[in-house]
Amino acid sequence: MLGPRAQWLRGLRSRRFPLRGSPSSLRSVSGTKGEEKPPLPPETRWKDRAETVIIGGGCVGVSLAYHLAKAGMKDVVLLEKSELTAGSTWHAAGLTTYFHPGINLKKIHYDSIKLYEKLEEETGQVVGFHQPGSIRIATTPVRVDEFKYQMTRTGWHATEQYIIGPEKIQEMFPLLNMNKILAGLYNPGDGHIDPYSLTMALAAGARKYGALLKYPAPVTSLKPRSDGTWDVETPQGSMRANRIVNAAGFWAREVGKMIGLDHPLIPVQHQYVVTSTIPEVKALKRELPVLRDLEGSYYLRQERDGLLFGPYESQEKMKVQDSWVTNGVPPGFGKELFESDLDRIMEHVEAAMEMVPVLKKADIINIVNGPITYSPDILPMVGPHQGVRNYWVAIGFGYGIIHAGGVGKYLSDWILHGEPPFDLIELDPNRYGKWTTTQYTEAKAKESYGFNNIVGYPKEERFAGRPTQRISGLYKTLASKCSMGFHAGWEQPHWFYRPGQDSQYRPSFHRTNWFEPVGSEYKQVMQKVGVIDLSPFGKFNIKGQDSIRLLDHLFANVIPKVGFTNISHMLTQNGRVYAELTVSHQSPGEFLLITGSGSELHDLRWIEEETAKGGYDVEIKNVTDEVGVLGVAGPYARKVLQKLTSEDLNDDVFKFLQTKSLKVSNIPVTAIRISYTGELGWELYHRREDSVALYDAIMNAGQEEGIDNFGTYAMNALRLEKAFRAWGSEMNCDTNPLEAGLEYFVKLNKPADFIGKQALKQIKAKGLKRRLVCLTLATDDVDPEGNESIWCDGKVVGNTTSGCYSYSIQKSLAFAYVPVELSKVGQQVEVELLGKNYPAVVIQEPLVLTEPTRNRLQRKGGKNKI
Repeated sequence: MLGPRAQWLRGLRSRRFPLRGSPSSLRSVSGTKGEEKPPLPPETRWKDRAETVIIGGGCVGVSLAYHLAKAGMKDVVLLEKSELTAGSTWHAAGLTTYFHPGINLKKIHYDSIKLYEKLEEETGQVVGFHQPGSIRIATTPVRVDEFKYQMTRTGWHATEQYIIGPEKIQEMFPLLNMNKILAGLYNPGDGHIDPYSLTMALAAGARKYGALLKYPAPVTSLKPRSDGTWDVETPQGSMRANRIVNAAGFWAREVGKMIGLDHPLIPVQHQYVVTSTIPEVKALKRELPVLRDLEGSYYLRQERDGLLFGPYESQEKMKVQDSWVTNGVPPGFGKELFESDLDRIMEHVEAAMEMVPVLKKADIINIVNGPITYSPDILPMVGPHQGVRNYWVAIGFGYGIIHAGGVGKYLSDWILHGEPPFDLIELDPNRYGKWTTTQYTEAKAKESYGFNNIVGYPKEERFAGRPTQRISGLYKTLASKCSMGFHAGWEQPHWFYRPGQDSQYRPSFHRTNWFEPVGSEYKQVMQKVGVIDLSPFGKFNIKGQDSIRLLDHLFANVIPKVGFTNISHMLTQNGRVYAELTVSHQSPGEFLLITGSGSELHDLRWIEEETAKGGYDVEIKNVTDEVGVLGVAGPYARKVLQKLTSEDLNDDVFKFLQTKSLKVSNIPVTAIRISYTGELGWELYHRREDSVALYDAIMNAGQEEGIDNFGTYAMNALRLEKAFRAWGSEMNCDTNPLEAGLEYFVKLNKPADFIGKQALKQIKAKGLKRRLVCLTLATDDVDPEGNESIWCDGKVVGNTTSGCYSYSIQKSLAFAYVPVELSKVGQQVEVELLGKNYPAVVIQEPLVLTEPTRNRLQRKGGKNKI
């Protein structure tokens, strides 16, 4: 009997596969209805002016042209260097799924599928859309936990998703070997679509609504103009554009380099195999659901009367097209393929043969090995780019077919309405910066490709390409003492371990080895004094004659007086929370703005764009990489720091939310009396090169007080107990500040007409539909993380936003959005965690009063609330 390798290779002996493919050779025709129309001919007309120029004629670029034109934008032009679908689109496997572990990316998938369901009727173009559903199979207990984890994040979304047992799986996919299968995650409505036909239908729709699709028209030059418009040059002529969108697929780096940007993208070789007719498949009465074997790391679907099989190799075996990274994409490359390499995927072939035994008898009729583009974290880059006016990107799509429809709609809405329709900061192109080297991008892209089907744990860390050049001054001092987390290129301590404690990275859906150490750090800050490295904060200096006027326009809060600090929010026109920053007025008209590490360029882009639109005379400088930050917090924080400075730190002299320039151990710092822990504390901003000396001085001075380190996990528990909201969790572009409980920071009566002011007044007048509440719940060994479903009377009524274990009351704690009628203190609900609903109750927040509040109450004769 032939072995698996020999059996599959026998189908190749009489076949040779050309490097150049044609779309029709791969198109799925099983179950298609009607007659497919021939490709639309290229247009001969030209425009000298355009509102939006889209570069790239793959499914993503054409989808954006379709959506913009359909929404009424005039003068939409798409420029394609060769022909539509050239690049990665034409040879894609075409999988479509409602599933995504990301919260709002589920919406992108949903919008794509809903569009594809009606596109043929709308355009008259056959799209070859099949919806037999899909099943992810679990063959280990931890996979079952992962499915439960994902299910609790599905209940408050429109997508259908179920966990099904082995009997149901076998009924739906009778060709499976069921020996190891424990459960399946089933998504009805999933399936696959013909990428070529999809793109042609979108193109027909785009033309129907007035867009110009021009090809061949390679872009040879992009020149920005002082008014924010662009001159776009091609061999056929030049065009003035109000904005350009780079949707150029694996040519996106070349387009970016025209304007001095090096987009972090890597071309990866992805292979899939198509078999000949398999009698057992042909005999089926209905199409098989798409199968994803997560341990085997492959997908498998029906293709006519055979099967299509696509694996994801490990990072050691997968192949990057290195010559493209070094020298760029070959100029003539369009609809070519790479030579196939079955040896590279044989372990996945063997796993598939064991799972679907009929594969052992199947002949191969086609092997596709084509380029797809990966970003470091496998997610695409979508939106406007910081530092370049009116330059947008829709690039880095490892899964372009399922993203194309939804991303086209998302970007169209953003472009037309001036703000994103919902929050997708995980796709923000500005999550990468100058620290993202080619070496880092390649290491991470390999890791991401190899980890396609890895278990998705909460608090997941991935270690390839780390550390980057963006380490704080304390990295070498702290690295051996703690578990580091990755934050926008930075390494930051998550938790610290002591001698004898388990220091390994042990991800889990349950409490794991960091649980006890984080409890110790929590007590350290509550009872003594702790030090935390906060250097990853984004930091901007803003000064100039219009600085106060600009910030008054940007922020919903008032501008703090000189020497003081406040928390301020930038809102969108519709009154959503675009960003939260700490604003310190250091000297007249000169400000230090602080934001979270993941928001650095996201926030800076918004500030720069509003500055340019309003013509404000200000100077904006990003000092994130030059400035280190140490947080010192706890009841002994003042006592320790007072030993190192001549500045009086007493409460009546250095008040809460004051900022001063002073010296600590003769090191110049900007000290702000603020702490995200809610305890007595200061943030000390200093030159990055002074971090070690400053840290050593503080640690030595605090020996008598029992000073020690703490990390971000403990800080998260401390801030949740104090009911401090976090941007990206409790507030973002999905929420308004009133429902998030941020009324204190929003001054609707201030004279300045800040962005979002009128919308907020309307929201307030209409009344809120939901509110953010604080919940406590008693669990066993699992705690809320955020985005879990909230249940009441057998129905999903809301979702958590973040959560943790409260070491003060020894219960779980969570923030959650619920309908207003369920937001009263004492209301009982349930929180779903790993397939079980735990009773929860709405409590009066905060669980623990902040140090300034405790002091104020003590002065008034009140009692502490702990």
